[in-house]
Amino acid sequence: MVIVSDEVVLAIDNGTQSVRALLFDLHGNLLAKSRVPLQAYVSEKPGWAEQRPEYFWDSLCQACQQLWRATDIPKAAIKGVALTTQRATVINVDRDGQPLRPAIIWLDQRRTEGLKPVGGMWGVAFRVARVADTVAYFQAEAEANWIAAHQPEIMARTYKFLLLSGYLTYRLTGRFVDSVGCQVGYIPFDYKRLAWARGYDWKWQAVAINRSQLPELVPPAGRLGEVTREAAEATGIPAGLPVIAAAADKACEVIGSGCLDPHIGCLSFGTTATINTTHRRYIEVIPLVPPYPAAVPGAYSLEIQVYRGYWMVSWFKNEFGLREILLAEEQGVEPEELFDDLVRSVPPGSMGLTVQPYWSPGLRFPGPEARGAIIGFNDTHTRAHVYRAILEGLAYALREGKERTEKRSRVPVTELRVSGGGSQSDAALQLTADIFGLPTARPHTYETSGLGAAIDAAVGLGLHRDFDAAIRSMTRLGQVFEPDPDNRAVYDALYTQVYKRMYRRLQPLYEKLRAITSGLPA
Repeated sequence: MVIVSDEVVLAIDNGTQSVRALLFDLHGNLLAKSRVPLQAYVSEKPGWAEQRPEYFWDSLCQACQQLWRATDIPKAAIKGVALTTQRATVINVDRDGQPLRPAIIWLDQRRTEGLKPVGGMWGVAFRVARVADTVAYFQAEAEANWIAAHQPEIMARTYKFLLLSGYLTYRLTGRFVDSVGCQVGYIPFDYKRLAWARGYDWKWQAVAINRSQLPELVPPAGRLGEVTREAAEATGIPAGLPVIAAAADKACEVIGSGCLDPHIGCLSFGTTATINTTHRRYIEVIPLVPPYPAAVPGAYSLEIQVYRGYWMVSWFKNEFGLREILLAEEQGVEPEELFDDLVRSVPPGSMGLTVQPYWSPGLRFPGPEARGAIIGFNDTHTRAHVYRAILEGLAYALREGKERTEKRSRVPVTELRVSGGGSQSDAALQLTADIFGLPTARPHTYETSGLGAAIDAAVGLGLHRDFDAAIRSMTRLGQVFEPDPDNRAVYDALYTQVYKRMYRRLQPLYEKLRAITSGLPA
């Protein structure tokens, strides 16, 4: 399909596994695309995940230059550019914008123990409310605290402490500015006000950052600046092109999937599996765990995470899926087709095999002691049952997240959209529809995070009058999967009678495992 348009927007999507440069028209059609794979991180020590900041910029430039070679669309048709990136990846830069150390990637697991607790009235309030442990977790996880403790000379030289979005925006515009919609991480951000925390806020005690080290913030669809001549030479993007604020990749996925109303649940089957709903009210689904900024100004994205979500699917394929990978190569088909066949070879419920997908711990639910578990094995089970049970376990966990969100928001979720790598599996979407008991749709394009950024750009440039109009014009449903009544009955029984009881029953054992393997008293 060849579509000629004199008004297109450029979306740059820097995820964990690749950076993509995408051209969209005002009807949400993807006109051209380039993709540069990324090495997610390098690790000097166990649990560390770092990457050279320049690597991200060089890959972005490469993706853009590839895009121009792949399309005949004139650059004059491009009205603006928007950027969306992976969340919670941090970069220290000096006054000249030069990185002072490698970026700490969101997958990094280092912690800073032994920090002084938040004191004063805040400390008293946290102890009374029994959330002091949650605040201590925030302190220990904050990358700035680790750098201040272990590399104080770096922190002393840090002019700006940026997220990846802020760093790439600086490289594009020459300005230390970032989108409100990108502020997700262990930083002194006020999620309720959607602004940097006020001076008296406890977060300034908790994180070793001062206000001057943070960038200016602009709401989604606001103007961040213009492409500099230097950036234009490196990327091929026309100099002077407006750079419009978008949001983090998950937030952009939500609006790129058409999920502007709170009754539509947006599932992301990515490295981290999530369920998101968009609300205008500030609601903490889990107390003291805030909703994230949405890709729409003044809105919130209520999110429940399964941290190592579809990473588990990749793990299974790498460890047990060599047969399908080799066979797919022989037959000239995608491996996913054969993995879908593997799923379909097993009945709904995996003959009682049930997975609790807590391969990584949580903060409040699940708690820091959480582990993954597989129960229900017997001599009839094969690797196919394990694979299907993993997909079912992820859907159970996301359904539980939906129910928690509904209870707190009092808004029932009545339909689902699914994006991310796992959304390409018909079998995964069908069992998701069956487990939730809701119609489950795949958006019309796989590139939902890039499309969300393009929507922000279209609204910010005045090419659509508002977000309602932009989302109506630029998003639509692809294939819709309706729940099978028989399968739904099986899954409802397994979910309510088995899955929902697993964590409570296994939690004491997880605590014992944590204590024993950490060398603590059991």
